[in-house]
Amino acid sequence: MKLVSWNVNGVRAVMKKDFMESFHSIAPDVMCLQETKAQDDQVIEALKHLDGYHIYTNSAVKKGYSGTAIISKEKPLSVTYGLGIEEHDQEGRVITAEYKEFYLVTAYVPNAQNGLKRLDYRAQWDKDMLAYIKNLDQKKPVAFCGDLNVAHTENDIKNAKSNYNKSPGYTQTEIDGLTAFINAGFVDSWRYFNPEEIKYSWWSYRFNSREKNTGWRIDYFLTSQRILDSVTETEIHNDIYGSDHCPVSITLK
Repeated sequence: MKLVSWNVNGVRAVMKKDFMESFHSIAPDVMCLQETKAQDDQVIEALKHLDGYHIYTNSAVKKGYSGTAIISKEKPLSVTYGLGIEEHDQEGRVITAEYKEFYLVTAYVPNAQNGLKRLDYRAQWDKDMLAYIKNLDQKKPVAFCGDLNVAHTENDIKNAKSNYNKSPGYTQTEIDGLTAFINAGFVDSWRYFNPEEIKYSWWSYRFNSREKNTGWRIDYFLTSQRILDSVTETEIHNDIYGSDHCPVSITLK
């Protein structure tokens, strides 16, 4: 079962950038989208040519902002939206799909924003998200994916020193937030299988960053320890364009 996560930076925009060709080249069983930037009906309309897939979408109250979607060949046993916390559930950031063997959770994690003005909120989000994931994990293993908006180590960001504690996505608060997931038993699957490799999943649109490979790895699949043996492949698809992020994937046997 091939699971893919992709921050598309606007589902309607990415449709004009060979999304269908990219989708079929990756051939996912499930693709999770973040930052759809559209209301539910607009997401469904944008993806209407995807025959043979079930589509689930969670949009923000604010139009054109945030938003997530799951595109799945197999119909999940259940689908839920948000964390069940009103403060967090206005921005369409989380969808959970339950399958026979595991839960798949996709999230577009809040950015701490310029000036780190939303850092405290982000820290609370991480705590509440981890509690949610841990609760699911008591029932079934979890695959948690998405744009987690944090580079975890120096190997996950091109210019670590100049960004540390200054740029959203590379503060100690956010790093500690992701470390808490790992300490709770959730494994950064790509890093587990590629302990020293440097590969990025996001590049700024400015300064020809992608051409120079001045990037960050902020898109992840975290998996429960007990399904790690089922992961046969983990990939960062640098050859796929259409967004400032590229897709990331894992394959479960």
